[in-house]
Amino acid sequence: MNRRTTLALGTTALMCLGIALPGAALAQQKSLKEQLVGTWLISSWEQDMPNNQKLHRFGDNPKGYSVFEANGRVFVMFARPDLPKIAANDPNKPTPEEAKAIAVGSIAYYGTYSVDDATKVITMKLESSTYANQLGMDQKRTVSAISANELKMQNTTVVGGGGEIRYTFKRATTVASR
Repeated sequence: MNRRTTLALGTTALMCLGIALPGAALAQQKSLKEQLVGTWLISSWEQDMPNNQKLHRFGDNPKGYSVFEANGRVFVMFARPDLPKIAANDPNKPTPEEAKAIAVGSIAYYGTYSVDDATKVITMKLESSTYANQLGMDQKRTVSAISANELKMQNTTVVGGGGEIRYTFKRATTVASR
């Protein structure tokens, strides 16, 4: 190889590297909101209780998800996998025990959200919730880690008896229609 060919190849390689690196850097500089957008499946939910106990309200294998839309809308639903079926087969006629198990073992809410990239805090303003005590106050979640496939955050604004709640989510994948 002569000197001119070597120089041309080196210049081409540097140009390719110069084009590729800014693209990679830009991809890594997505805002927290851009990284959040999508559907996240809950994989763990744990709350610190005042008595130093850990509460797994939705069981060891919780079900549910959080959906963050690009337009600033949010929907969350969590449930225990062992919720009771209503014996009367009528949602208006649960037994007191069934009603309590369902109320304690599930939650759903929706509203809007905003993100503060500097503090990594998501602030939700709820429009409706199965636990109405959450309404009328900012619901804050702090993101401790996020990647393409995993989201970890804490709730330090817990409503009613209890300390911090820690969540871990996996990004939902597209399911082909049947």
